[in-house]
Amino acid sequence: MKKIDWTRKLTSRKFWAAVVGFVTPLMTMLNVSDSVAVQVTALIMAGGTLVAYIIGEGLTDAANMKSKGDEGQNGY
Repeated sequence: MKKIDWTRKLTSRKFWAAVVGFVTPLMTMLNVSDSVAVQVTALIMAGGTLVAYIIGEGLTDAANMKSKGDEGQNGY
């Protein structure tokens, strides 16, 4: 079985669009009001953006530290 690359998934706009694409019809089926559905959709997209930013910055920082080598310095 192939291992899932969660870092790549969580930073993918397609993943977050798929989450919204699943949750929105589910809320419609449950007769949630339109205003609540819009708020939940906005919250999911904002959360997705935040997660993608945090992971992306972490990967960038890790790559920068690796490229500087193991000199015993923290890069500051």
